[in-house]
Amino acid sequence: MVKRYYQLKKKQKELEQELSELRGEILTHCSSQGVSELETPRYMVKIVHQERKEYDDDKLYAAIPDLEVWRLLSKPDTSKIASLIKLNVITEEKIKDTFSVKQVSLLQVEKK
Repeated sequence: MVKRYYQLKKKQKELEQELSELRGEILTHCSSQGVSELETPRYMVKIVHQERKEYDDDKLYAAIPDLEVWRLLSKPDTSKIASLIKLNVITEEKIKDTFSVKQVSLLQVEKK
């Protein structure tokens, strides 16, 4: 069992590396063509751009000193923070300087 597990983990790393390289090549190709969708005879490729917030732990702790709120959060988790904002437990104004926005491109490939 241990040997098989090791072999599979090694294969997984190799597959993830190849997927990463192919993803990069596809994104580069689409970017150079100026397209976010690409259709081949058998596949449909779509690139979806998203913004993700990356919180700075120290700034967030300084902006939200309330220990009761931290019991709800336990750690800076984007979805939990969004929920607390929707529930009006904290305000966006209070945490506006605690995160940076990162642009992320998601690759979706579907078989026709």
